[in-house]
Amino acid sequence: MRGLEGKRAIVTGGGGGLGTAICQRLAEEGVCVGVFDLNQEAAERTAATLQTPGAAYSVDISDQEAVNAAVVEFEATKGPVDILVNNAGWDKVGTFLDTDKELWEKIVAVNLWGPLHMTHAVGRGMSERGAGKIITVASDAARVGSSGEGVYSACKGGMVAFSKTLARELARKNINVNVVCPGPSDTPILNDFVGEGEMGQKIYEGLKRAIPFKRLGQPEDFGGIVTFLASEESDYITGQVISVSGGLTMAG
Repeated sequence: MRGLEGKRAIVTGGGGGLGTAICQRLAEEGVCVGVFDLNQEAAERTAATLQTPGAAYSVDISDQEAVNAAVVEFEATKGPVDILVNNAGWDKVGTFLDTDKELWEKIVAVNLWGPLHMTHAVGRGMSERGAGKIITVASDAARVGSSGEGVYSACKGGMVAFSKTLARELARKNINVNVVCPGPSDTPILNDFVGEGEMGQKIYEGLKRAIPFKRLGQPEDFGGIVTFLASEESDYITGQVISVSGGLTMAG
């Protein structure tokens, strides 16, 4: 895709699943990727697979000071960030009335505060330079809800609204801000959602039957759209929310 060779990106949650696939796809286009993940070993494993050399960083995105320090370190060694992919996410499934504030705060810390910290740390430099691409991986739970994921859905819905607002604020700075919303995908969050055993398998198969393409999303299904939104091909696209769900959700 046009305009990616030699660019620099940070991808949060890059140590596994969708994050690894996104890192690899960007690196295929010549992007130097900073793999941010809470798990240093996982980040290093991803970085070792990249076609264009990148770097691995252990970062707790819920900690603003840690985020700021990691971004400074990346930019000092690799150069200014051109692309930010807010991909990291975490959830523990449970009906809202059966959960407590301690769990809510952990979910909010990762899924809402984390992307806010990252965007603030990276966005200031982008604004000064007058260029940049910010892509947040939310969830179709933000658009249609998801039983057992009330606080997670609230965070992802918040990131959709935040991204639309940021897109308006930063358009004059030539910064594109867009959102990708995965549908049911083969990730640890989904495995926790469906559970184990016979009941879990029934839920799993039911999800597949409900999807027009009759399969769950795989990590490699998401690298292309994120890379497109990071490239010059998307220069006239901002403030948009794109579902990647195999047709399960067809929101306007």
